[in-house]
Amino acid sequence: MPIPPDPADLYPDIAAHGSLLAALHAVSEGCLSTTSMRSSESEPLTHVAVDCHLPYRNPLLISAWVHERRWSVRGTDSFQDLELVGGRTEDLKEVAAAALAWRDGEPLDALQQAAPFAHLSGRFEAPDLDPARLTASEWQHLRTEASELNYPWGPAYQALVEAVHAEPTLRRLYPFTSHWALRFSTTTRPNLAVVGPMLSARSLDDYTVSKTFTGHDGAQFSTPRDAVSAAVRELPNGLASVTLGNT
Repeated sequence: MPIPPDPADLYPDIAAHGSLLAALHAVSEGCLSTTSMRSSESEPLTHVAVDCHLPYRNPLLISAWVHERRWSVRGTDSFQDLELVGGRTEDLKEVAAAALAWRDGEPLDALQQAAPFAHLSGRFEAPDLDPARLTASEWQHLRTEASELNYPWGPAYQALVEAVHAEPTLRRLYPFTSHWALRFSTTTRPNLAVVGPMLSARSLDDYTVSKTFTGHDGAQFSTPRDAVSAAVRELPNGLASVTLGNT
């Protein structure tokens, strides 16, 4: 793997300001105050965190790439630490626009309008930490993610996610994935309480319901609807509503 160039060589304009924090302050014409940003002590030319006054948002993390001139942003919620917005751009002014919108607590869609490079994960914010809303948010993220996959098995995975979401018994559970296997919990993150089987998709006519990642202990189905029906039958009786996974 090639040795990355010195950040001062890749970002001479940032180096001229002394830090990425100072460069963002300058490119925003002072709108991004230095008090709302925190520079990395060890990597001041490449990393900055932008604070937000909303308690349910973590700071927006801004990182410079090491092998080519580009910046990435990532904004997460403060309870589950899951991505709400991400993106990459070669335009520092766009980075500043996203940082301003995040700092000011603008809604996520407004942030995307201000900085079109920003990609919304599909999750929405639940300031009251309502478990039902957090569950619905995660379902929306999975559906968004599945619709954007650019893999050969992407259409089959999307068909599976949509079939599972259409089943009320499974939709009321908190969904998560591991190695692209769809799983369920009776609690939200950060502490999941896994329940039921896992479902995976290999092709549009090959779906698996199993207890392990290998799938050797599972059953194969030719349609996502049949796989969903089998998964429902394996759920324990008397499942309660999803609760917060913070204990």
